[in-house]
Amino acid sequence: MKLPLLSIGAMLALILGLPAFRSSLTPPSKPKNIIFILADDHRYDFMGFTGKVAGLKTPNLDRLAYEGAHVQNAFVSTALCSPSRASILSGQYAHTHRVIDNFAPMPSDLKFFPQYLQKAGYKTAFLGKWHMGNTDDAPQPGFDYWLSFKGQGDYYNPRFNINGKQVAYTDSSNTTDLLTDYAIKWMNTLDKTKPFCLYLSHKAVHAMFEPARRHRDTYAKMPINYPETMYLTATDTSKVWGGGANAGRSPEMGAVKANLAGIPNWVKQQRGSWHGVDYMYHGQMDFNNFYRRYAETLLGVDDSVGRVLKWLEDNGLDQNTMLVYMGDNGFSFGERGLIDKRHAYEESMRVPLLVRCPDLVKPQTKVKQVIQNIDIAPTFLAYAGLPKPTQMQGNSFLPILQGQSTDGAGRPWRDRAFYEYYWEIDFPQTPTMYAVRTDRYKYIFNYGVWDTNELYDLQNDPGEVNNLIKSPAHQEIAKQLRGEVFTWLRSTNGMNIPLNPVQQKRFDHRNKGAY
Repeated sequence: MKLPLLSIGAMLALILGLPAFRSSLTPPSKPKNIIFILADDHRYDFMGFTGKVAGLKTPNLDRLAYEGAHVQNAFVSTALCSPSRASILSGQYAHTHRVIDNFAPMPSDLKFFPQYLQKAGYKTAFLGKWHMGNTDDAPQPGFDYWLSFKGQGDYYNPRFNINGKQVAYTDSSNTTDLLTDYAIKWMNTLDKTKPFCLYLSHKAVHAMFEPARRHRDTYAKMPINYPETMYLTATDTSKVWGGGANAGRSPEMGAVKANLAGIPNWVKQQRGSWHGVDYMYHGQMDFNNFYRRYAETLLGVDDSVGRVLKWLEDNGLDQNTMLVYMGDNGFSFGERGLIDKRHAYEESMRVPLLVRCPDLVKPQTKVKQVIQNIDIAPTFLAYAGLPKPTQMQGNSFLPILQGQSTDGAGRPWRDRAFYEYYWEIDFPQTPTMYAVRTDRYKYIFNYGVWDTNELYDLQNDPGEVNNLIKSPAHQEIAKQLRGEVFTWLRSTNGMNIPLNPVQQKRFDHRNKGAY
């Protein structure tokens, strides 16, 4: 019989009856690596495994959900690129980190989670869309490797800032593919015995959508899920998409029971704006192409996820690496006549969030608790064994991923999401708003406009079209939730609306070119 080889320490413990101790020759535990893949404008239900989008296939995102956790109630605290990204990096609400819109300057004292990881010995890299007001594409603190581009960037032939050097492409290269190429190239340079953090931030699937060449027309015949609420705000000059029963304009259509008088006027008017189905992107795209191109462009992101997973497997790091996939905000596809994001309705503030980490998360885990983008940074730090900095307002949801119901300090996990959005001069059709969402109700306070506030019973009205704000039977819950909104703002130093200087001319079509 062949006996296993024992270390000297283990042999002494066995002979003397002492507890075993770890010898200096014992190999260290595997490093806890982190990969964060962020997609732009990815709606929470646009993944194949949800079954909500007919014909859509996302095999690699499906794999993440199957082999890890699907966070079913993930929300951003602001459904807009720069504020959401700053919240992910800082663990703070927008009124705290002050990057409240896509033009706001990034405060010089703002500290992001990669900086803490870097000090703890992690090799760190950022690749892709940064999009923070005054920072342009310049390398940022906390990253050993940097690759970014100015503003929204381009889907084809991008110009990258790679560690301070400008690199331009003119060979019809696709940005989603290139970012993944560079990410894998960087990972190939790593010492696999030391921890790393890769932040891969895609431009896709931001409008105007341009799929990779291999994916063009993949969904040319995809059936379109025209929402039942699409025509509730229609006028006699509104465009009709879909035809047949889908073109009905009655609030009684199908199962929809809508309170038309309760729909805010700003929502009704937005139908004819950049963010409305009647004048979407000022006429640059029609609804059917908009829907299908979005789905085709998403395929490139799914391919990217698959390539990263393959690299982890090929390098023996697939068990001890936490791979998190997320959208920076959601997206409307015609609900109430709206497209895009910014507002506090479900399809805008709700995002996909998938976590794969076999050493920590059981396959097919379904997380029902409310997780927000402010929780990402504390979670990564906790996984790395680092404490949460005092300025971070989110919490680690590692305990939730492991089936617990408390945060890392043993406190009950939150059961509601808070939301804020601040009026932008480029898109004045959407007002400043604050909201709170529980598992039953959503309250929206539309600030600074002569309009109605909103209260929805999400169990009985998942489409958020039956505004109960004036219902006598719901006054107590409306009062309670409004109180919670302002308690949240007071307790997080959010009672002053952040303002930034306006430098650009008006962009909205009613006032374009004016100051």
